[in-house]
Amino acid sequence: MSDRMKLEGSMVALVTPFRDGEVDWDALARLIEFQIDGGTQGLIPCGTTGESPTLTNEEHDKVIEFAVEKAAGRVPVIAGTGSNSTAEALERTSHAKSAGADACLIVNPYYNKPTQHGMFEHVRRIADIGLPIVLYNIPGRTGVELSAETIAKMYNEIETVVAVKEATGKLDLASEIAASCDITILSGDDSLTLPICAVGGSGVISVLANLLPGEVRRLWDTIEAQQMHDACTQHLRLFPLFRGMFVETNPIPIKAAMAMTGMIADELRLPLSPLSAKLRGPLADLLKEFGLKVRA
Repeated sequence: MSDRMKLEGSMVALVTPFRDGEVDWDALARLIEFQIDGGTQGLIPCGTTGESPTLTNEEHDKVIEFAVEKAAGRVPVIAGTGSNSTAEALERTSHAKSAGADACLIVNPYYNKPTQHGMFEHVRRIADIGLPIVLYNIPGRTGVELSAETIAKMYNEIETVVAVKEATGKLDLASEIAASCDITILSGDDSLTLPICAVGGSGVISVLANLLPGEVRRLWDTIEAQQMHDACTQHLRLFPLFRGMFVETNPIPIKAAMAMTGMIADELRLPLSPLSAKLRGPLADLLKEFGLKVRA
């Protein structure tokens, strides 16, 4: 369906920087400029990497407003507005639309463990808001997985469903989705961007791009140009960092890496806690090996 919004390329799952328990707005403004200057093609605030579960409703709304304002139409803003409560997801999505977001990211409802039918109805209700929807399939976080059949049904029957962030880690599922409908598939795992794009994907919502937007964009550019040898070389070059950002629960390692390079404070909200001491040295070494300047 060619009239649907097209999202593709190198996009970032933005961290939410904190300082002294509050959102660090100055740091967030710098990060957004850094992303756009580095070639990032879409901003995703208030997702998993943005620690959305521990943002207050007021902070959540303000982060989305802030991202829209600072992006100023230069790149699309895809606001994380999902919830395990359909009523709450409706409120958040409605606010994101009024704030000027270009699309919304709707995670599978977590903890409740809804059926495929329940997840379809959840998305169908959110579609009434009229904001383009990126489905977010991440069973490791939510306890439920959208099947390829349900994703195809959503895409075929709900006009505002435009893409899926595929974070199941299952290449066969990505292939099955691509074989069953024309929905845009975006990798939700940096280390699987190249393989997913090889079976029909159209980009990535990246964690590592918080730190290295230009390098992730370079990977996408080689994939888009179908320069598969160069894409594989870039993938393997970045692979240790892709894995390094998941030595503990995301966004703990990426925030530690960004703090080590002076971008943000190394601050998370409980129940997440800073990177374990035993992992800090190896992560610093990994960054140095890549040529990044690490603060003492």
